[in-house]
Amino acid sequence: MDLFSQFAPTTLLGVPLILTAMLIPWLLFPTPPGRWVNNRLLTFQNWFFTLFTKQILLPLNSPAHKWAFLLTTLMVFLLSMNMLGLLPYTFTPTTQLSVNLGLAVPLWLATVLVGFRNQFTHSLAHFLPEGTPTPLIPILILIETISLFIRPLALGVRLTANLTAGHLLIHLISSAIPAILSMSISASLLTFTVLILLTILEIAVAIIQAYVFVLLLSLYLQENT
Repeated sequence: MDLFSQFAPTTLLGVPLILTAMLIPWLLFPTPPGRWVNNRLLTFQNWFFTLFTKQILLPLNSPAHKWAFLLTTLMVFLLSMNMLGLLPYTFTPTTQLSVNLGLAVPLWLATVLVGFRNQFTHSLAHFLPEGTPTPLIPILILIETISLFIRPLALGVRLTANLTAGHLLIHLISSAIPAILSMSISASLLTFTVLILLTILEIAVAIIQAYVFVLLLSLYLQENT
């Protein structure tokens, strides 16, 4: 197998695994029942949703609070796909740049359109800071325009690059353990310990990158509301 073949979308019984991997997170979260007292799983789920919603909406203005359900859903969706992708023989949709850009571009464009709709003058003022010398006006407008359009690309590439790098390191180290075992048992045990630590680090990266994606999107929303 090629080193990058783990990132190639495959099919199982004619069903693309990327679609299956994107649907499984929605099936794992239980629906709240009509009982007065929830079980431990639902209690933890409600606590997480409440904590994350308060944390992400704290710096936002009141008009941006309408995005609470969308931001929380996006966080849970990205977190579930990132975590499930760490299991053996699974596929991670968020290692595909097309999937990440498909999430980043529409959401970023929505924040920009909201800004132009609600505060048109303030949104245009971002392209040219006050007091700019006349010779620098075209250059600053060009720089601000490029920085605006590069935001969704940065969102998608950041998530893709971090997850891809972690998966490649885990694949390389796990492939090296059987080869080292025939030469030195102690060296193979040391390599296996490094693999365990790297897996723990990758779990943290999967959580942090999902949070950073939603956090940056909320900051873009804050600028436009």
